[in-house]
Amino acid sequence: MKKTIGILGSGGWGVALSLILNKNGHDVKLWSYTKEEMDIINNEHRCKFLPEAVIPNEVVCYNDFETVINGSDIIIIVTPSAAIRSTLHSIEKIVKKDQVILLASKGIEANTQKIYSDVISEILPENKVAVISGPSHAEEVSRFIPTCIVIASKDEKLSLELQDIFMNDIFRVYINDDVQGVEIGGALKNIIALASGICNGLGYGDNSQAALITRGLLEISRLGIAMGAKSETFYGLTGFGDLFVTCASNNSRNRRCGILIGKGLSVDDAKAELGGMVVEGIVAVDAGYQLAHIYGIETPIINEMYDVIHKGKQAKQAAHNLLTRNRKAEF
Repeated sequence: MKKTIGILGSGGWGVALSLILNKNGHDVKLWSYTKEEMDIINNEHRCKFLPEAVIPNEVVCYNDFETVINGSDIIIIVTPSAAIRSTLHSIEKIVKKDQVILLASKGIEANTQKIYSDVISEILPENKVAVISGPSHAEEVSRFIPTCIVIASKDEKLSLELQDIFMNDIFRVYINDDVQGVEIGGALKNIIALASGICNGLGYGDNSQAALITRGLLEISRLGIAMGAKSETFYGLTGFGDLFVTCASNNSRNRRCGILIGKGLSVDDAKAELGGMVVEGIVAVDAGYQLAHIYGIETPIINEMYDVIHKGKQAKQAAHNLLTRNRKAEF
C-alpha cells in the first residue's frame, strides 16, 4: 500500500532512504536544516554528501517541519544523534498520535545514557516507535547496491508493516524485537570504528585490526547484555555486521577520522579535515564510557578511546596500554 513518508534530515542517509522509498512507489518528503541543502536537492536533484546519486523529481525537500510532517503516515528521524531531543521538542506539537516514528539515527544520549527510542517515547508517548539499523553505508544504498538491514520494534505488527514498506530486490529487511540490542550495537560500534581507524593511522596491520574488532565486539555485547539486550543480536546484522562495515570501509567517517588521529592530528583538526561532518563515535564515547561504569563492565577499548578524545592521550600510548594489560583468559 502506498504511504506518505516524511524524512527529517537531508544528509546522506536521509536521502538514501528517500531513494529506496521512492523506488518502492511511496510519496517522500524531506526536511532540511539548511536552505542551501534544500535548494541543491530541489534545483539540482543531488545531495552534496552523495555525489553519484540522482534524486528523482518526486522527492521534494522543505525547510519547515509542518509541510513534511502534516499528512505523513511515517516520520523518519535521521538527524545527527545529538540533535534528536531538540528536534523532537520542535515537532511534538505538530505530530499526531497515529503517525509512526521510525528512528534511523544511531547513538545513545550522553547526559541521560538513554537509547533514542526511549527518548522518542518520553517526548511522544502516544506514538508507535521503531528503529532501522544495520550495515548500510548511504553511499552504497543510494547506488542501489544490495544491502541487508534490520527493523526493530516491540510491536511485531508494526515491524512487519515497515518491512513491507522498505523491502525490495536490493534492500532486504529483517525484523527483530530486541530494540535495546539493535540500538546499542549501532551506537557503540562507532567507537570501535574510530579505534580501528587509529589502528590504521598508526600503521598497524590486519592482525591488529582483527584483534581490535573481535575484542571490541566483546565489549559491546557484554555491555549490551548487562543493559538487558539479547546476546544473539550482537552477532547479527546490527551487531557484528554493522561493526565490520564501519571498521573496514573508507565510507566510514569514524574510520577516516580515526586514521587522521592515528597519524598525529588532534581530534579537532581531524574533524575539520572531514569538513565538519558529524563523527558519531566521538559523540558516542561519552555514553559508552558512562554506561560501562554504571553497569560495572570492563571496556578497555572504550576507556582508552575516551582518554584519547577527552584527555588528549596519544594514540600510540592508548594502543600500548591495551597490549600490556594484565594477562588473562580470553573468555
